[in-house]
Parts: sequence; C-alpha cells; structure tokens
Amino acid sequence: MKTVNHWIGGKSVEGASGAFGQVTDPATGAVTTEVAFASAEEVDAAVAAAKAAFGTWGTSSLAARTAVLFRYRALLDAHRDELAELITAEHGKVHSDALGEVARGLEIVELACGITLQLKGELSTQVSGGVDVASIRQPLGVVAGITPFNFPAMVPMWMFPLAVACGNTFVLKPSEKDPSAALRLAELAAEAGLPDGVLNVVHGDKVAVDRLLEHPDVAAVSFVGSTPIARHIHGVATSHGKRVQALGGAKNHMLVLPDADLDAAADAAVSAAYGSAGERCMAISAVVAVGDTGDALVAKIRDRAEKIKIGPGDDPTSEMGPLITKAHRDKVASYVHGAAAQGAEVVLDGTGFTVEGYEDGHWIGLSLLDKVSTDADAYRDEIFGPVLCVLRAATYEEGIALINASPWGNGTAIFTRDGGAARRFQLEVQAGMVGVNVPIPVPVGYHSFGGWKDSIFGDHHIYGNDGVHFYTRGKVVTTRWPNPEDGGVDLGFPSHR
Repeated sequence: MKTVNHWIGGKSVEGASGAFGQVTDPATGAVTTEVAFASAEEVDAAVAAAKAAFGTWGTSSLAARTAVLFRYRALLDAHRDELAELITAEHGKVHSDALGEVARGLEIVELACGITLQLKGELSTQVSGGVDVASIRQPLGVVAGITPFNFPAMVPMWMFPLAVACGNTFVLKPSEKDPSAALRLAELAAEAGLPDGVLNVVHGDKVAVDRLLEHPDVAAVSFVGSTPIARHIHGVATSHGKRVQALGGAKNHMLVLPDADLDAAADAAVSAAYGSAGERCMAISAVVAVGDTGDALVAKIRDRAEKIKIGPGDDPTSEMGPLITKAHRDKVASYVHGAAAQGAEVVLDGTGFTVEGYEDGHWIGLSLLDKVSTDADAYRDEIFGPVLCVLRAATYEEGIALINASPWGNGTAIFTRDGGAARRFQLEVQAGMVGVNVPIPVPVGYHSFGGWKDSIFGDHHIYGNDGVHFYTRGKVVTTRWPNPEDGGVDLGFPSHR
C-alpha cells in the first residue's frame, strides 16, 4: 500500500507517531493509501525547519525568490496531468475538472512571479524640511495553511506561493482525505530550487491543527473549510495572537429574473450545481426563480440533469464522479430522503444511483428539489453534494430579500437581460463575489477571493492584493539626515511644517 509521509526541511519524513489515516479511491471504495498523522512534536519539527529557513529566505532578494517561482511555474505546467491524476485518484472528480483546478492554482503562482510589483513601497520626499517618509511591507515569518479536501491542489496554491514570494516560510496541513497532490506540490517546489524548510507539509487530524493554532512561532494561519471549523480556527488562533483568514461554507444563490434566457440559465444551473459532484464552496445550491419562470426553468434543468454521465473520474466520458467518502455520500442522501416530508417536490432523486462494476464506490446521482421552503433542512444546511434546491419568489425584491437573509454570503449570481436590474443586484446583494450571467464568479488571481457574513472570519480575503497584505505587515520609515544648521530642543508635537 502506498504511504504518504510528511515533507519537512526539504525531505520526506516518515511518520513517527505511529498513527495513520486511510485514503480511499472514491470510485471503488478501496483503501489505496495510508497517510502519516503528525504528532505535536512532528508539527514542532516542521515549524522549527520553517523558522530556521526564514532567517535567510526572508532577507533574500526579490530576484532570487521570483527566479524560483518562475521555475516552479514551468514545472507545474509540465506536470499538470500527473497532478490531475493524483487528484482524481483520491478525490474522485473527473480528469478535466482536476486539470481545471490545477490551472486555477497556477494563476496564483503566476501572480507570485510578479511579486516585485506587489511589494513595491511608497516614498514621499520633503514632507518637512529635509525629511522623507517611506512605506514598506515586510514578511511575517512562519505562516501556516490548513486546506480542504475538495481542492487538494488549488487551495494550497492559493496560499503558499504568495506567502513565500513575500518572504515568509510555510507549513501546510492539507486534508488527510486526499493528501498526495499537496505532497507532490512540495516536491516540485524543491525541484525548482526552493530552499529546504521554506515549504513544509505535515499531515494529520485535529492534533496537528491544534498545534499549529497554538504554536508561538506561527505568525498567521490561512484556512478554507466549513463555517463551524472556520469559526473555531479563527477563535483559537486569534486568542494565541495570530493573524487569521478563515474562509467558511456557503449556500450560493442564483436569482433568475423573468427576462432571463432560460436555456442559458438552465445550462448554468446544472453546470454550477453538479460540477465536481457539488463539492465546491462556490457551487450554486439554490436557484431562486422569480415570477412565472419556475416551472419552465425546472423542466429545463431536469432535462439537462438527466443526461449527465456519471462514472469514474479517470473515464474520459464521465462528466461527474463520486463523492469523497461513503459517510459523506450517506449524509448528502439524507437531505433528499427527508425533503418531501418538509414540503419540497422531489423532481429528481439520485440517491439510488450506482455504477456497474463499481458498486462499492461512493456514488450518488443528481437530485433536484423544487418549491423548497427556507425552513427545510435541504435549504438551511450546506449539503456539499449534487443536490439543487429551487425556491420561488414573486418579485425581484422578494428574491433578494431571501438571499440576503441567508447567514452565508460567499458567492451569488443573477441571470437577466436587464442591465439596470443587474447593476442594482450587484450593489444590493450581501455577498463577497457576484456573477452577472456568470454562475460561479470565482475571481481571477489578481483579484481577491472571499465572502461575507458567516462565509469568512478575519479581515482579509485570499490571494490578490488581500493575500499580499495578509502575508506582510506595513512599516513606515521617517528619515532626516543631520544638518549642521539644525539643532536645539523642541518639545512640541512634530507638525511637518
């Protein structure tokens, strides 16, 4: 059986705790890999390696850092298929989707390659007689990232490339459910010339996470995951004096107005709700149909959903793969099983789906629930699976009030031909990322990703300018060189006049 070890100080380190987790192939249900679970002492070793490396990496030239990142970008590009295969084998998503994940992660590596511009400071000369003031940004030191199972390559690449480009060193704790991609990212970084200890990877569970949150040498923590865990991460880490960006869960809504192109809206709803089996924090999980659009829209969604090919992720004909674990599959199915009793119309029930020859896989089909109440569990909870809820609203005002009443505010979308309505929506909706006729409005790398309300804890969004600011701190330097004509004691507050 394959074993995934830690990566500490530029080399593979076997687990010393004696604890291991099991990694399954979601398409077959078979255990294919064991992953070492770090003890607190092993986390300490990774942090110590990062702290030692910061002494030289944090003061290295921008040219030296970007040279490594350019080589790293080339290696990642050359290994796209390999990384995608690792993702598919452990997460289950189809190969094309995994390739897309790698491509979106590469966007942030490319942003990091241009860090010289992002870290350029400001200078004001002659603010007073012979006095200049400069603003600069400097790295924090050792920073950590805790990342989810649904994007085992992309989300780590949202974090560590910018962090190390800014001069920090990094300790990554990826999901224990699909750890191989993260380890391969670290190996390729070393091959690109990243010095030992600058990027470290420790695997594990709550023991490893808690130690990172409490460790006195960790200056900041980045997290992406569910809202309850994001809230916990933020609370514990900030209580230990750390800077935190903790991105949580979502219930992303798509508002469809009566003037919308219903075919385009149905295409978008199916793609955004069922892509990656719904295991995306930016998945559309609730469609709000306004006016008399509901019946026609549901019929179009059903027609498209019934034609989606579900199968193993390594089958080129598959459009959707299995869920990550059997336990998660059963939880997702429970929302469909209980929907009718809570007033919903079950238009499609995918809970009995299986794939011939892969009966032990974590399979579930596409489910579509219509006329869902805002009190129903399927609407109130983040399902994180291929279940789409359709709600009805009489007017635009009723629809946006429904969306804004949600405790989450990650992403949202409006489908309309009316520019005035779209402009009004993007200003009035309470969410961090908005799509206008775009169902999954994940920003490009040079803008920042992040939600509002219970979808984020902390002041900074991830990547883009927010990411650079998160991984650095500002310093202002006021300078005056001695002049023989200057002198004398002045107890007054300096006014720069």
